[in-house]
Amino acid sequence: MTEEAVQPKVKTVHTSRSGLKFSISSIILIIFCSFLLVVSTFIQLNITHLGLPAKLFSGNSLKIQDYIHNFNLIPQVPAVMFITALLGRKFGLTSVLIYILTGLFIMPVFALGGGLGYFGEYGFGYILAYIPAVFLTGTMLKNGFTYKNILKAILVGILTIHIFGIIYMLIIAGIKHEGFMFTTGWIVAQSGIKIIYDFIFSFLLVLVAKYARLILWLYM
Repeated sequence: MTEEAVQPKVKTVHTSRSGLKFSISSIILIIFCSFLLVVSTFIQLNITHLGLPAKLFSGNSLKIQDYIHNFNLIPQVPAVMFITALLGRKFGLTSVLIYILTGLFIMPVFALGGGLGYFGEYGFGYILAYIPAVFLTGTMLKNGFTYKNILKAILVGILTIHIFGIIYMLIIAGIKHEGFMFTTGWIVAQSGIKIIYDFIFSFLLVLVAKYARLILWLYM
């Protein structure tokens, strides 16, 4: 019998932290992310982009300024995607629920205030949609942070928020007997070009979250 056969085989076990564990540190991080949602509600990013002017076919002479448009983006949807990527599905949902419950029962942290009366606001559907969006996006990101998977996950999450938000708005508009021009204008303003910017900024922030996880998980 050889010496190698006598020696017991030692199995090397590699441990890794695949997600955030429940601890004082994780609770602090969850609350911080809820506060981040509040802050993102009151931030407006002024974005200048090129676009076709409404009077393109009017026959009037156009200037360069007519092709330049300004868009104010409230980066709350990208913040939701960042939180989901950073905390994962379970703790991401916890952070979003803290934000929503705070706005409904404790403090006016929503853009137009707070309280139970906010259920009657046209835009509240977008906020409620954070819950299924975090669940779906977080579930998909559990498969990995490859570029392809990130793109798929945030696309599903963003479309969930906007589709749910539009449906909710149409219900409230129907209850309040709003006209066609109001509803279409509202949809264009809230879910028109905003979807594109939500997607771009969400992708960038999820990449930030990907590497932030590597750093945070070493110290938590």
